[in-house]
Amino acid sequence: MPSAAQSRSIQAGTWPEIEAVFASLTEHQVGGVTFSDPVFYILRRQIAALAARYAIPAVSDFREFVDAGGLASYGANLRALYRQFGLYTGKVLDGMSQVLGEVKSLQYSGSGAFFSFGQSFTPGDPWPRFGLKSYTRTIDYETPALRDEVVRPEGDPVARGGGLPIPGGQRLTTAVSGTLAWSQLGEGPVNPAPAAVGDRVHQLWITPQGVIQGARKYNATVQAQQEGGKKKTTIAFTVPGQFKVRAMVNDENLVEKVESGNTNPVLGDTLTETVYADYKDVGGVRFPTRITQKQGGFPTLDLTISKVIANPPADIQPPDNVRQASIKVQADKVADGVWYLTGGTHHSVLVEMSDHLVVIEGPQDDARATAVIAEVKNLVPNKPIKYVVNSHHHFDHAGGLGAFAAEGATIITYDSNKAFLEQSLASPRAIHPDKLVLSGKKATVEGMADKRVLRDGTRSVELYRIQGNTHADGLIMAYLPKEKLLVEADLYTPAPANTAPPAPPNPASVNLYDNIERLNLAVDQILPLHGRKVPLADLQKWIGKGRKPKQRQHQKLKSGRRESGNHFIVARYKGAPLAGVFTHHGRFLDAHIRTIAHRHPGTEHPRPCSTANLAPAAAAVDRHAC
Repeated sequence: MPSAAQSRSIQAGTWPEIEAVFASLTEHQVGGVTFSDPVFYILRRQIAALAARYAIPAVSDFREFVDAGGLASYGANLRALYRQFGLYTGKVLDGMSQVLGEVKSLQYSGSGAFFSFGQSFTPGDPWPRFGLKSYTRTIDYETPALRDEVVRPEGDPVARGGGLPIPGGQRLTTAVSGTLAWSQLGEGPVNPAPAAVGDRVHQLWITPQGVIQGARKYNATVQAQQEGGKKKTTIAFTVPGQFKVRAMVNDENLVEKVESGNTNPVLGDTLTETVYADYKDVGGVRFPTRITQKQGGFPTLDLTISKVIANPPADIQPPDNVRQASIKVQADKVADGVWYLTGGTHHSVLVEMSDHLVVIEGPQDDARATAVIAEVKNLVPNKPIKYVVNSHHHFDHAGGLGAFAAEGATIITYDSNKAFLEQSLASPRAIHPDKLVLSGKKATVEGMADKRVLRDGTRSVELYRIQGNTHADGLIMAYLPKEKLLVEADLYTPAPANTAPPAPPNPASVNLYDNIERLNLAVDQILPLHGRKVPLADLQKWIGKGRKPKQRQHQKLKSGRRESGNHFIVARYKGAPLAGVFTHHGRFLDAHIRTIAHRHPGTEHPRPCSTANLAPAAAAVDRHAC
C-alpha cells in the first residue's frame, strides 16, 4: 500500500528565502507546495514562475494565483471579497449620511464646561474645570481645518491646577488647518502652536459627521452585531501615525460613542471617550445636543449644544506668521555658561557645569525637545546632558522629557511627580513611537524634596519647591546664586512692555514673589519659561510691590563684626533671635556660637558645620549650606 502523505511547514519571509525554499524542495523530491500568507499573495506572479522553473506543483487559497500562472487554488477571489466588503462599508456610511446629513463644513455652538487635560494640581487628580459661557466650533472637513472659540463667564471660580489662562469675558481662539495650528487670546498676537496639531485634527475626525468622512478617507472596516436584540455597528479606521478611531453606531444610524486613541507625549497611548446623546434635527442635520468627553480617564468636555449650522462658510486660513513658523531655538547667553533657550512658546535654560550640562525644562514634545537638544550640543559640544530639571508635571512642561531620557539624561522632579513620570514614560507608545521608545532606553527619574542643590567647582544650581501655589503641588523653580538668576514656570509670564499691571494682582505672581522673600534669594533677573526675561523690578511692578524682597546678603550683627564673604543663618528660639555665621569653608565662627549658647542656655553647642542643633526654623533656612 502507498504510504500516507506527509506534510512539512517551512517559513520564509523574504524573496531570497522563498527562492532558497523552492531550490531545496527539488532535492527532497516533494510532491507539491501550498501557501496562504498575504506576503505570498503580493508575490503570487513571482512564485508561480518559481514553481514552473522547478517543476513543483503549487497551490494557493488565493483565486488570483491561478490567474498569475499557478496550478490551482482552493479559496475565494480576494478582489471580489474586498469589492463586496467595500460595497457593504459604503452602504453603511451612505445610510449614516442620509440620517446625519451630508456636509462639507459644520458649525455648532453651546455652553458648559471644559476640563484642562494634563493640567491637574497633583498627578492622579481630575483635570481642572473651567466654565464655558459660550463655545463655538467650526469645521471644514475638506481641508481639513477646525476653529474653536470659547469665552469663560465672569466670576468663574479658579480651579487648582493649570490651563485655559483666560479671564472671564475674553475670547480664546484655537485652530488648526492641515498641518498648522495656532492660538489667539482676544485681539492679542497669534501664536503658532505646532504641538497642538495632532490633537486638534483628532478632535475633527471624531465628531459624528467626521466619523463618516474619516471612514471614507481612511478605508474603514465595518462590523455589525446584535446587542439586546438591537443592531449595533462598529466602524474603525486609522489615521496613519496619528490616531485610531472606533465608533459605535446604533440601529438608527446615529453615532453614540467614539473610542479613539493617540500617543500623548507624557501618557503614551491614551484613550479618548466621546459620548453623543439627545440627537435633534437642527440646521438641516441631525446632531447631538449633549456631548461629553474623557481623556486619560477624566472628563475633558461637557457641552449642551444649542445651535447647529450645516455647510457654513469655513474659511479657516493660517495667518502668515503661522505659515512661516518653524520649530526653532534661539540662544541668549545671559551669563558665563548660562543660556536662555527661547524661540517658541515654551523655553528652557542651559547651565554649563565643569564636566556636564544641566537643562532646566524639557517641554511640549519630541519635536521641541529634539530642537533644544540640538542647540545645546551646538553651544557646548563636548559635555553630556547629565540632568534635565522638570519644573512640574503638566503635560506642556513634561512632554519633551522622553527625548532627554533617550540622550541618557536623568530627570529631576518633585517627589510627588516621580512615580507618575516613571510610569508614564514606560507606558506603551505603539501608535506613534517616540525617541525614548526607539532608543530602547528606560527613563531615570530622581525625586527631590523642598530643596536640592546641584553644584561643582564651577557653580551651583539651587532647586526649590514653590510653596503655597495653586498651579501645581510639585512646582520647582531654579536659582543660580552666583549669577542671581531665577528660572520659573507659569506663575509669572511677563506681558509686553508698557502693559498696565492687573488690578487686583495675579495671585500666582504674588505667590512667586512671596517665595523669593521666604527664601531670601538675591534675584537680579527672572528667566520665565514663558514670555521674556525681565529684571526683578518688573515682577515687583506687576504685583504692586515697591520694595525689594529680603535678600540673601551680608549683614552686620550686634553680637559681632561683619565677615566679608560669610553667610548668615537667622532663626528664632523660644521667641528670641538666634544667629550663626558661616565662613567660606562652611564652619561656624566660634565666637558667635559661644555668644548664642551664652544668651540662650536652651541651645546645645552646635558641632562645626551643623544646623541640626539650632531651632528647627534655622535648620530649614539653608540645610544644604554645608
